Amino acid sequence: MNSHLQIAALAVLATAAGMAAAQDYPSRPVRMVVPFPAGGGSDIVARVIAQGLAPSLGQPVVVDNRGGANGIIAMEAGARAAPDGYTVVFANSSTTTINLALHPNAGYEPLKEFVPVGMLASTSIGIIAHPSFPAKTIPELIALAKKEPGKLNIGTSVPGSGSYLAAEMFKARAGIDVSLVPYKGSAALTSDVLGGHVPVIFAVPQSSLGNIQAGQLRMLAMTSTQRVPLLTDVPTVGESIPGFEAVLRYGLLVPAGTPQPIVDRLNAALRSVVGSDDVKDRIAKEAGNSLVSSPEEYAAEIAREDAMWNPLIKSLNIKVE
Repeated sequence: MNSHLQIAALAVLATAAGMAAAQDYPSRPVRMVVPFPAGGGSDIVARVIAQGLAPSLGQPVVVDNRGGANGIIAMEAGARAAPDGYTVVFANSSTTTINLALHPNAGYEPLKEFVPVGMLASTSIGIIAHPSFPAKTIPELIALAKKEPGKLNIGTSVPGSGSYLAAEMFKARAGIDVSLVPYKGSAALTSDVLGGHVPVIFAVPQSSLGNIQAGQLRMLAMTSTQRVPLLTDVPTVGESIPGFEAVLRYGLLVPAGTPQPIVDRLNAALRSVVGSDDVKDRIAKEAGNSLVSSPEEYAAEIAREDAMWNPLIKSLNIKVE
């Protein structure tokens, strides 16, 4: 048999093996590796998806929280897992794009060591203020910052996080000089803006929704391109700074080498879950938007986000040890 025929035969055998594996898949519980600690906003969304996938797949989907190192620990664990569909990774923009620009030796390459299954949700960053803060709109915030350069403190999560980068992008696009005050977690961030220790924060809204709805905090704007359904009265930054966008997108990945029929099976299950009214409502209650996509669309989105975040991080010369 010549080499061309051998290659063709191997391809046919691989396809047949993949189809056979998909027919039996899944025959045992599926593990979902989540790169965040239990109880946070991302973990809440992950568990909603895991619960929804279980009946669709006919097997339990067990959440495995692997927090630490901004998601690198979990991504490395996912990349080393067997490519058989029994390990899926719950990823977001930080773990698929931002980490790679911040950590030259992150230990994984998303589009080489993983195969995208599909997107499932997005969340934007909220610009949240203490009620005593004099600026009530983005134009007023910008005017105040320009009037007193360098005096305004804005709280964010740790350097390199989505909220930190959104704040840096806002500074650059608005042309203002403000001081960013990084916090280790959303709980401390929310606590300090509630106490008036920092007047404004950039944060995912999940941790502050109750305080906002109670009138203890005020949402000035969201960083998505469109208004969030849960907060339709809150404008977007883009309404004041055209084209502004800083959104974190979530999706599922599997290790590279996972048979395509299994990827397709997972994508179909994910589409069914994310498209259901119940999951849409539950994600909306966390101030998120449901997203339904193909594996190819998710891969294209990862590449687009890389082209957006990478130049910003390099221009700011942000280094995270």
